[in-house]
Amino acid sequence: MEDILSPNRINYFIHENTLIEEHISGIPGDDFLKSDIHHPKTNKTRLAKEFIKFNERCFYTLLGDMRSYNYVIEITHDFDDVQYRIRSIDFDQQCYEGRKNFYLPQFFKENNTLVKLSLEILNEKSINQYRIEERSRLVRRIKHSHVMLNDLFQTMEKETLSKPEKIFQLAMELSKHHQDPGFLECKNMIDILRLNLHHLNK
Repeated sequence: MEDILSPNRINYFIHENTLIEEHISGIPGDDFLKSDIHHPKTNKTRLAKEFIKFNERCFYTLLGDMRSYNYVIEITHDFDDVQYRIRSIDFDQQCYEGRKNFYLPQFFKENNTLVKLSLEILNEKSINQYRIEERSRLVRRIKHSHVMLNDLFQTMEKETLSKPEKIFQLAMELSKHHQDPGFLECKNMIDILRLNLHHLNK
């Protein structure tokens, strides 16, 4: 899912029932927020923008538990400035939890520093603009890789990804969030994920 729908490519090997992913390089998020974020050369505007985009991706792809110790900050030098990319390093809470806010990094106290930074630097109009831009990118990735994505969904449908009570809870909360009763008809996490991605166009 991360390889298909995020801007990050991940190399991995598969052997029988085991998947081994490559090491994802970067500064651990919790370490970065303790020290590096306060460095005078840190481009806080770009960092805030990236957090908004990361928050949006996690929500629509149902990637949960993105506390600061479950992602890294990848820094790429760009002439006299730097680019930031927040990359997940933990995917075991994909399509599992029942609480909607579990899929929104902004609600974890471990990310409060980034949340506060984003609200201080970006106004509401800018935040909404970056959210819309990231949703548009997700739509393009879905269109570009729809065959591969559907194959992945078909495989995921054969697995038990979550518990019935969590599926019911998430369907209820997303139905209220999107104002869409269609979520109440979802039978599993993949039904919910498909419908959640469908709302990218709305």
